[in-house]
Amino acid sequence: MRVLVACEYSGRVRDAFLALGHDAMSCDLLPTEVEGPHHQGDVFGVIDQGWDLMIAHPPCTHLAVSGARHFAAKKASGVQDEALDFVRRLLDAPVSRIALENPISVISSRVRKPDQVIQPWQYGHGETKATCLWLKNLPKLTPTNVVEGREARVHKMPPGPNRWKERSRTFEGIAAAMAKQWGNA
Repeated sequence: MRVLVACEYSGRVRDAFLALGHDAMSCDLLPTEVEGPHHQGDVFGVIDQGWDLMIAHPPCTHLAVSGARHFAAKKASGVQDEALDFVRRLLDAPVSRIALENPISVISSRVRKPDQVIQPWQYGHGETKATCLWLKNLPKLTPTNVVEGREARVHKMPPGPNRWKERSRTFEGIAAAMAKQWGNA
């Protein structure tokens, strides 16, 4: 299966699919953190290259409700509408199976409700971080390893220059579940 992982610099989802023998490539404006097939640039430059599955992680900066206190300014400046247009373009991409991932956000009220909300603790990580999935021609993910612990580590991260990067990484257990469950969808 040919898999495009859009808006991913970490390589975690890409590598989970590669480990199962799929032809997977990540794509982001940033370089990849680990060696592997990666297109550094605009996802729309490679989106029409015959992908069977796209998993997209659009930036949540202007979308996530964790930044709701800034929504008025973001709406007035147009950046939130631009972010929502980007999400719509991803969901309308010429790919038969699509999963779009984002935290609790305005996508739910301005585009459509998510098909599923998952938590890291359902996939082997004792943490909380509600993650929404908008799905096209894909089944909902089934939890693979429910563990104890409900720490909000990601939410409690101190401010710093790399906080956004650490908060945006896909948990390995979730990436593995995506590869195993959607790799044969």
